Amino acid sequence: MKTTILAALGFATALSMPASAEEIKVGLLLPYSGVYAALSNDIEAGFELALEEYGAETEATFALLREDTEVKPPVALAKAKKLILQDKVDVMAGIVSSGVLGAVRDLVHGAGVPLIVANAGNDEATGAQCSPFITRMSFSNGQVNRPMGPWMVEQGITKVFTLAPDYAAGRQMIDSFTETFTAAGGEIVGQEFTPFQKTQDFGPFLAKAKASGAQAVYVFYAGGEAISFVKQYDSFGLKADLPLYGSGFLTSSLYVNAEGPAAEGVITALHYVPTIDNPENAAFVTAFEAKTGRIPSEYAVQGFDAARALIEATKTGATDRESLANALRQVHFEGPRGTLSIDPATNNIVQPIYVYETIAGEGGLTQKVLAELPATADPLNGCTMAPVSN
Repeated sequence: MKTTILAALGFATALSMPASAEEIKVGLLLPYSGVYAALSNDIEAGFELALEEYGAETEATFALLREDTEVKPPVALAKAKKLILQDKVDVMAGIVSSGVLGAVRDLVHGAGVPLIVANAGNDEATGAQCSPFITRMSFSNGQVNRPMGPWMVEQGITKVFTLAPDYAAGRQMIDSFTETFTAAGGEIVGQEFTPFQKTQDFGPFLAKAKASGAQAVYVFYAGGEAISFVKQYDSFGLKADLPLYGSGFLTSSLYVNAEGPAAEGVITALHYVPTIDNPENAAFVTAFEAKTGRIPSEYAVQGFDAARALIEATKTGATDRESLANALRQVHFEGPRGTLSIDPATNNIVQPIYVYETIAGEGGLTQKVLAELPATADPLNGCTMAPVSN
């Protein structure tokens, strides 16, 4: 396996290698600039690492073309059109923002170009807006949160106050938790959605949580909002009497050290943490640290597994757009997250979810896995697709 890297970010650098009949042109569509640049760096590093680690297992070669979405749906659509129509890529991968995924969905579906989603979690992408050409190797918003409802009830927590930013992902995350928590016998005693990327003072919302009679608070926040929320929750003095739970993006390994001691004791659930105990993850963490000098995040493993899925698809002999799309729907392998597969009814990943507590470690904050919750396929959510071709 050889990899050609073609940069398309406003500057031209190329490493040319002889093309072969099996060369597959891959368009990486990521926000290399803007607020999600750090996520993109981890996804890209993971993607490249998988090509290095597993590329020798396939006869295919890969040429990578990079385009910057700038986290702007119109820009992303224009860049996707370029990759498909001008560069004639065989497959695309990436997509951090759900808004960007929504913007390119019809183009991808209409052109019949396979897209491997390496982050965006909006439920519709593998629900009502599903496509046989879109395969998700990251997570869905509902998938990360549903298992926590019954798990928390099993821990004796039956009254919860929820908080999340007021946008699609925030509502999907909380709605999926609420559905399973109440079905298991729990009660939501209060719920607030905070203005997205506009809330600097969470005090009024925390005061409502404190007065609600809840046994715990369950939240979804990510990035800068997660850092601010965790710090304010701690400074408000709530952790001792009102434990904090949530989606694992709250204490992502990518930025948990910025939260500092305030994150200690917070219990969350996610599809990946660097401390998962299996041989594949041990090898991945070692290789990623050697390549980048940092611990891998969930974004890194999503990039890694996206490339691994592509490699597995090419092992079937698939090289053109249609055959690659069909092969991606049937991918399954053991990876750092555990046993992964694609549900061909939705093209969404099926994977374990890990409940973990953030604790102090020798080199800083780390993750103590408390439970591995079973992998289950997402509900169809309006998805209708033809069966895979064999």
